[in-house]
Amino acid sequence: MIYVFDTSSISVLKDYYFDTFKSFWDLFNADIQNGNVVSVREVYNELDARFNNDERYAWLWNWIKQNRRIFSIPDAEQTAFISEIFKNQHFQTLIGKKQQLIGKPVADPFVIAYAKVLEGCVVTEEIEKPNASKIPNVCRHFGVECVNLEGYLLRKGWSF
Repeated sequence: MIYVFDTSSISVLKDYYFDTFKSFWDLFNADIQNGNVVSVREVYNELDARFNNDERYAWLWNWIKQNRRIFSIPDAEQTAFISEIFKNQHFQTLIGKKQQLIGKPVADPFVIAYAKVLEGCVVTEEIEKPNASKIPNVCRHFGVECVNLEGYLLRKGWSF
């Protein structure tokens, strides 16, 4: 199974310090090497905005930059699926007004589209809410699997 990581789940990794969670990082990096963990360029851009100038998490930003190859550029099939997402007027709110006005990166539709095309699973910390346009809601609507980081760890059978 391929897991497409959202910004929120990569951001949670800030609490998994390298020296404290060495076995996690060994397994996670191996999963990346095996092609089982991927993401999208827009997630990289969101992480850049969040961690690039934060000295507390310089170690995480360095790790993200070293693994930049997992953050892919969308292809035609993914772009076509993004247009399918936005045909649903309710899901157009995946991109907030503020994000539109100031040109902030928006990863959510790209993450969902990549998982759909790969027949993979989205990993996000967002929670499904009734009548919302959150990642889990959109995933359910389009039949895309979706878990949080804990769900990913459980599926992998990892415990620490």
